[in-house]
Amino acid sequence: MKTYWNTNNGLTKLNEWEPNCWIQVTCPTEEDQHELEERFSIPDYFMSDISDTDERARYEYDDGWMLTILRIPYVKEIRSRTPYTTVPLGIIHKRDVTITVCYYETNMMIDFVSYQQKRGEGFTDYVDMIFRLFLSSAVWYLKRLKQINALIDRAKRNLDHDINNESLIGLSRLQDSLTYFVTSIRGNENLLAKLKFKLQVDELDADLIEDVNIEMSQARETANIYSDILESTMDTYSSIINNNMNTVMRTLTSVSILMMFPTLIASLFGMNLVNGMETSPFGFIIALVISVVVSGVFWWVFRRRRLI
Repeated sequence: MKTYWNTNNGLTKLNEWEPNCWIQVTCPTEEDQHELEERFSIPDYFMSDISDTDERARYEYDDGWMLTILRIPYVKEIRSRTPYTTVPLGIIHKRDVTITVCYYETNMMIDFVSYQQKRGEGFTDYVDMIFRLFLSSAVWYLKRLKQINALIDRAKRNLDHDINNESLIGLSRLQDSLTYFVTSIRGNENLLAKLKFKLQVDELDADLIEDVNIEMSQARETANIYSDILESTMDTYSSIINNNMNTVMRTLTSVSILMMFPTLIASLFGMNLVNGMETSPFGFIIALVISVVVSGVFWWVFRRRRLI
């Protein structure tokens, strides 16, 4: 889907392309891709690079075109392998053509357009637009991190009542998501540091870059903190599970030892040998009493040593 935006005084929709407008492309089809490449002579590999979900944050020049790729947060289904992940957002620019391409429909871009419309100032140039996209991505990283933290707290409350596989698997998935977030945020920070020296930055852009640096640093530190907390939590519950398993195995071993004494006594008196009780009418009762007494003595010893 393609949307044309006039960026002079706020964002207003256009029916067709005009010079210096912003072309927003979301979930492009093959037809959209071919149309962009043929109409604006965009290098064909630009679109394929943006479509690669593992593409790192970077910038590149080719035949006057500049491609900037940054990683933005994206939410999948909650029960997917990684409910929170990151996807590439491509910014393509050459003179009076500015195109953003994302192969996923994200809340960040919807909110970005809505916020810029409320702001009512538009963009001074494509450099201003790039850095505002950086700022928006940092803000949305912080929003998604708050959601992840809420999910971690909920899983911990469930585990406090009952340690189950579903909650542990959920924590493991969130750990994967935090790993993606930390890696992507670091990549965006490195890209931002390089763009400061490659783009024509004025005084207003410098102030905006400072804001972006602050938000990015906060997002990275927050992601690292949540990742450390989650790792510590997983280690704690792993230790609890191992401790519970050791307790169960210790109890089962003690019970097996206690059951061994009646079996041993019954085996001794049940052997086809002379033991003095072959003709005694109380032989069975005597063997039973000895078994109970011996088992009781060892049960008391195990209780004193807290083996049961």
